[in-house]
Amino acid sequence: MRFIPSIRALLFALVIMVMSAASFAQIGISVSFGPPALPVYEQPPCPAEGYLWTPGYWAYSDDGYYWVPGTWVMAPEPGLLWTPPYWGWGGNRFVFYDGYWGQHVGFYGGISYGYGYFGEGYEGGRWDHDRFFYNRSVNNVNVTNIHNVYNTTVINNTTINRVSYNGGEGGREARPTPQQENAARERHVSPVVVQAQHIQAARANPELRASANQGRPPIAATPKPGAFNDREVVRAKEAGAPYKAEANRGGEQPKAVTSNRPESNVPRPPTGQGEAARSETPAARPENNVPRPPPSHAKELQPHPRPPAPDTGNAKVDQKYQQQQNKLYARQDQDHQKLQQKQEQDHQRLAQRNADVAKNQQIEQRHQQQTQQLEQKHEQQAQHLQARQPQNLQARQQPQNHGENNPKQRP
Repeated sequence: MRFIPSIRALLFALVIMVMSAASFAQIGISVSFGPPALPVYEQPPCPAEGYLWTPGYWAYSDDGYYWVPGTWVMAPEPGLLWTPPYWGWGGNRFVFYDGYWGQHVGFYGGISYGYGYFGEGYEGGRWDHDRFFYNRSVNNVNVTNIHNVYNTTVINNTTINRVSYNGGEGGREARPTPQQENAARERHVSPVVVQAQHIQAARANPELRASANQGRPPIAATPKPGAFNDREVVRAKEAGAPYKAEANRGGEQPKAVTSNRPESNVPRPPTGQGEAARSETPAARPENNVPRPPPSHAKELQPHPRPPAPDTGNAKVDQKYQQQQNKLYARQDQDHQKLQQKQEQDHQRLAQRNADVAKNQQIEQRHQQQTQQLEQKHEQQAQHLQARQPQNLQARQQPQNHGENNPKQRP
């Protein structure tokens, strides 16, 4: 049965803002050694109009650096652009600066993430009122489904390398421009819920740890947040540079720091994710307490696992229950197929009508609600059927304690 997000998972998506308006101070984390180089990977195709590219990056947890795959994310509202997170040298440690949504792209360390993010600004697309137009010269966009496109050749004067941090030995030497400092002071929108869940899923995946993949993650990019098993998932072609295992030993606990740099005045992602660890106190291991990203569409749903057949010792009883079980799961599979067909028809109609971003967002939200409501319904049906499951014969034959050991005691 698919995981249904609980209240705890929703609370996980709450945003904690720690900000001083006077000094633009921001609580962050720091690590004594820098992250690996950025891996080489291809961008998966844009899933639908209104999705913006958010490049992958190395985050840090108590297990060391781990890769957060690049992914396409629906902009929280028309007109907003994504400023990627980055690592910067703080004098004696590397400090992490979170990403955020805003009207303009701010400073992201001069890191060349690619696909429109070449160290300064964003060349991958632009907003025209409520519609986002994609630059096909730097984005993987299928013009059959997405018609808001243009072609502008980007002249990248930045030295191409895979360095993933700013400052320090071997780091990028970029500094924020006055325009980027102004962008840092503008209204920002924190990473959306699915981005936070995407990060958590990455942190919980052992294969994405640098110590396991040697700087070449098997899931380098995904078509949507948390879609780690989607057929469009992209593997890294190669590591950005030879992986230095000696620099990533020890599982260092990140330290809380305060930065007064104006470009660090950005909203923080939800508490609990690797790069949002604010304390030196070790947290519970993510594998034991990580909400899975909720399904957004019926096509992302997996077949429901079948519980073991009952064994009561009565063949007729077992057969009857097994038939009820098969009938239920066959009906649920049909529900999945019907909802998937309906949602695909919605996408086709939107593409034909060239719907604006606001309409796309409305449909995407409705699809996610439909999918989760269907799974909740199916889970309740399965629980109801399981409650009627005949008990094991051996359990039914256990003597009941009605005072048999005390003949004078009446039940």
